[in-house]
Amino acid sequence: MQLNNKTIQRIKKKYKDAFEILENYDKTREWPIGRARIDITLDKRLIKKLREKSARTGKPVSRIIEEAVSKC
Repeated sequence: MQLNNKTIQRIKKKYKDAFEILENYDKTREWPIGRARIDITLDKRLIKKLREKSARTGKPVSRIIEEAVSKC
């Protein structure tokens, strides 16, 4: 099946995010999706509040932090 230039451009526009992810993978050999572990330092009072909220909601502390940061 031959694709004309117009069809190619439409496909590139529609799947732009996927092409960017693949291009980044070609450069770095790392997938930008998924999860990674990092070490951070937090105030003890904040850690206590996070654990309390985690117990109330049933969500892991990491999910609570992710949700708060994604709102920014």
